[in-house]
Parts: sequence; structure tokens; C-alpha cells
Amino acid sequence: MKTKIHAFSGALALLAIVTFWTSTVLSELVGSPEKVAMVKTGVLYGLAVLIPAMAAAGGTGFSLGATWKGPAVARKKTRMKIIAATGILVLVPSAVFLAIKAGQGDFDTAFMVVQGIELAAGASNIVLLGLNMRDGLAMRRRPRAKTA
Repeated sequence: MKTKIHAFSGALALLAIVTFWTSTVLSELVGSPEKVAMVKTGVLYGLAVLIPAMAAAGGTGFSLGATWKGPAVARKKTRMKIIAATGILVLVPSAVFLAIKAGQGDFDTAFMVVQGIELAAGASNIVLLGLNMRDGLAMRRRPRAKTA
């Protein structure tokens, strides 16, 4: 059951981040300031889904990883430390800042700089979560019998 919770929560977290990132890029490229503000507010509210999903993925992964060994497990643990730090130190504060600024219609230089940082950090987490998913799926595959 723990592996299913881990897989579901990890996939949900990845889907949320991809949705936030894609929505942000699209709203910036083709949306009005009102659309950008709507997306930034949506991302902020979306943290109510992302944070518990990340916590569940991290908690179940830590629990599962306590008994599993190997280089893939070590890589996943290292990536999760980076993902968590990026989320706590960059993505959550950025989401709050950008939602406030966008809600005020204040799309100044500070908004653009933080938006760029958020997009880079989000892209980094997408890649790292994708690599963790790949390694997790590989760990679940059964070794194939060798034929002569």
C-alpha cells in the first residue's frame, strides 16, 4: 500500500508542478495581465494540493527507502533533498510574492525577476521529479530471465 501511495502522491506532485509551470508560461506569452493574475492566484491555491502530495511522496519514499538499497535509491534521496529545498526556499515564497504582486496589477521588474527564478526552479523540479519517477519505475520492474 505504501508503494501505491508513494507513486500516486509523486505523480500528483509532478502533475501539479507541470500544470503550474505550463499555465504560467502560457499566461505570460498570450494572456492578459488579468489572466496572469488569475494563474498566479491559482498556483497559490494549488499549493494546497502540491504540499501534501510532496509530503506524502517524501514520507512514504523515506519509509520505503529505509529498507531498499542501491544506487537508484541513493539518487532518489539526493534528488528529493534538492526538490524539497527548492520548493521550500524558492517556489513557495515565489508563489506568494507573485500572487500578491499580480493581484495588485504590479508587473514590475521585481515581478519579472522572481517569475524567471520561479520558472527556472520549477523546471528544475520537473526534471528531478521526472528522473525520480523513472528510477522508481525501474526499481519496480522485475529482472528478466536471461536466455542462452
